[in-house]
Amino acid sequence: MKTLISLLLTVVATSAMATGNEPAATPYNPAQPLDIAQVVSVTDTATACDVVPATMVYIDHQGQTHRVTYQVMGNCMSNL
Repeated sequence: MKTLISLLLTVVATSAMATGNEPAATPYNPAQPLDIAQVVSVTDTATACDVVPATMVYIDHQGQTHRVTYQVMGNCMSNL
């Protein structure tokens, strides 16, 4: 029983550390310029036909990773 509890606590601690490495997403503020050195990823909105939330992950010139959320019009492309 102690082994099972120990294993469970290890899994919980490991997953907590893994999620702690991801930066929290902040809403885009047009009044504050973004320091973007490299774009890591952008939410795919190809199939959306409306205004949808999107997230961009980028690295700034100091090497820190950031996540910013914003509203974007989808491309409305589908494979029918």
